[in-house]
Amino acid sequence: MTGPLLTVDQAAERLGTTARFPRRLIAERRIAFVKVGSDVRIKESVLAAYIEGNTGQPIHHRHSRYGRSA
Repeated sequence: MTGPLLTVDQAAERLGTTARFPRRLIAERRIAFVKVGSDVRIKESVLAAYIEGNTGQPIHHRHSRYGRSA
């Protein structure tokens, strides 16, 4: 996987969260990360995969031709 490396703050901005959330994902080893010296970076492709993997799909209900029964 290649792509730009994001800081924790940049990852948080893309997720629409505070920096605490991506830091927790890293601490819990729920996403892959790269150590650059003492700094931590997240590959853009890893973040995109995390978002895709955690996106829920809507439930489609079949509607009865006659409506609800009593």
